Amino acid sequence: MENIRNFSIIAHIDHGKSTLADRLIQFTGICNDRNFQDQILDNMDIERERGITIKSQAIALPYRARDGKDYILNLIDTPGHVDFSYEVSRSLASCEGVLLLIDAAQGVQAQTLANLYLAMEHNLQVIPIINKIDLPSADVDRVLEEIDSELGLDPDTHLKCSAKEGTGIEEILEAIVERIPPPQGDFEKPLAALIFDAHYDPFRGTIIHCRIFNGSVKSGDIIQFMSNGAIYKVEEVGHFLLTRSKREKISAGEVGYIIAGIKTVSDVRNGDTITLQANPCSTPLPGFKEIKPVVFASIYPIASDDYQDLADSLEKYKLNDASFVYQKDSSAALGQGFRCGFLGLLHLDVVQERLEREFGLSIILSVPSVRYRFTLTDNAVIYVDNPTHYPGQADIKLGEEPYIRASMMLPERYLGTVMKLCMEKRGSNSNLNYTGPGRVELSYEMPLAEVIYDFYDRFKSVTQGYGSFDYDIIDYRESNLILMDILVNGEKVDALSQIVHRDRARSRALLACERLKDEIPRQMFKIAIQGAIGSEIIARTTISPFRKDVIAKCYGGDISRKRKLLEKQKEGKKRMKMIGSVSIPQSAFLAVLKSDND
Repeated sequence: MENIRNFSIIAHIDHGKSTLADRLIQFTGICNDRNFQDQILDNMDIERERGITIKSQAIALPYRARDGKDYILNLIDTPGHVDFSYEVSRSLASCEGVLLLIDAAQGVQAQTLANLYLAMEHNLQVIPIINKIDLPSADVDRVLEEIDSELGLDPDTHLKCSAKEGTGIEEILEAIVERIPPPQGDFEKPLAALIFDAHYDPFRGTIIHCRIFNGSVKSGDIIQFMSNGAIYKVEEVGHFLLTRSKREKISAGEVGYIIAGIKTVSDVRNGDTITLQANPCSTPLPGFKEIKPVVFASIYPIASDDYQDLADSLEKYKLNDASFVYQKDSSAALGQGFRCGFLGLLHLDVVQERLEREFGLSIILSVPSVRYRFTLTDNAVIYVDNPTHYPGQADIKLGEEPYIRASMMLPERYLGTVMKLCMEKRGSNSNLNYTGPGRVELSYEMPLAEVIYDFYDRFKSVTQGYGSFDYDIIDYRESNLILMDILVNGEKVDALSQIVHRDRARSRALLACERLKDEIPRQMFKIAIQGAIGSEIIARTTISPFRKDVIAKCYGGDISRKRKLLEKQKEGKKRMKMIGSVSIPQSAFLAVLKSDND
């Protein structure tokens, strides 16, 4: 174990994490130039196009240090986005140290701080690295000040590198060997292995990524998951190089994979502990929790004939993504579909794009919502994420919605506009901290429902892209929640109902009415589109009717002749309105259900 180092790279989005991993892989020689491609650990097209890591990877890097010894450096890559913070925490629990990457031009950002706190919770050795020193706008002295004042780390321990040009890579590898402690563990104790990830292989089933803390595991062993007691027989174990490298056994301190004929990824839970059935460990490794979705949306096929294809595609997609949950749903307007749960807005975006690309589907995605908690008059507690399950207003004793703590880092000149935006979004308990000349750290507590609607896009707009945003879910808080209905020609349209805060109801209703007005075709009679809370109308627009010119044949003569014809026309339209039904086209539902940023 003396020659093993387990480490991770953490950073804010787009600070060069995947590029540094590429350079480390190239420097250690496990990939030749012919087989190399940028973002080599990112194996999805979406990851390469967007420059983000969605699925974390692990790889073992063989390295001969300056002291002449051979080391195995296990790089456990982590996704960079806040949606996947639980996966990041499990990856960090498998390490002894981290490389904290900071952009020399942008400096310390919101997620740099969030990830540092995660690393400190696990008592990891932190090596600060200033990346992108080749940029013309790089300001290393300012970043050193921020490392000292904002992160509270010793700036003398920093390293400088340019992952793009490959400078400073050997110094980083030497620092990993010298500063990060070797793993601790006992070969003689019962097996205790932490699952930090899993992926699906169509030929071998689920492949578990794990870190062994005590004991060892080999093919033929009978293993048990401590969270659900599931038992499997190990078929193969090994290490991660660029491809899987089979071994006889993996032991304490090592990072590797286990194949045990597990059918789906959802059978494996991140953070769970693996032990041997014959000789189990006494307590599971700490930190395990169930991943719960926080954002919900419905997915419908554009053509109802494609429903079965959508059902098959979701089943296949679920094999690869354990955090994605779905169940059947139906809408009077859009037909059969599925209600899906996501870890956050990026996760929702990724799922939508992968379904359209990998399975060739055309789908409609409804407006994202969150899970509300209602205490009823009989003290029963129910959770509602779909407006169709909203209990009657008279039955509700208390309504609650999830709140987040948002931390934002931005240049001081944008402070006024960002505070105004947060207040609009019902933000409270603000906290302001000047982290350096011209830079501000701002934190607010606000409802998650307000953030998923259009907050992120507007935040990026008002800060002109210079602000960074990170959030943690805190708890449920009491809120004045109501069901807003949309009525067309006096009839309620179920598919367009939304659960909203009472203060937001009128603005949402007006928006829905305006969008429907643009989409519903005109009739021979007047059509009223209304937003309502129960029997109270809070918004209205009217689609004016076509009008036949019945007085065209009246030239000259008394005005009463014209009036008589107009009255007759008016009566006819009134009768037509009573018996006439308005058919709402698909495009109208799309216009209202699609979120603003689509």
